[in-house]
Amino acid sequence: MPGDIEGSTRVAKTTLIEFINQVRAETAKVVWPTGRETVMTGVMVVIMTTILALFFLGVDSVFNAIVKALLSLAK
Repeated sequence: MPGDIEGSTRVAKTTLIEFINQVRAETAKVVWPTGRETVMTGVMVVIMTTILALFFLGVDSVFNAIVKALLSLAK
């Protein structure tokens, strides 16, 4: 069509009230986790971040030792 930009799409305009009703309808479909599931997920996050922190501490320590050894050779 003349005047149309190729690839443009038209978006249906909704009023604020329609938008709020759509948000409420979608939110009602959500299956919310139980309190126990939320706590267990939080505990797992803390455990995994601790394990990863220790892993990267070890890797960093190894690289630090390697770099120090190489720099001591240059003296």
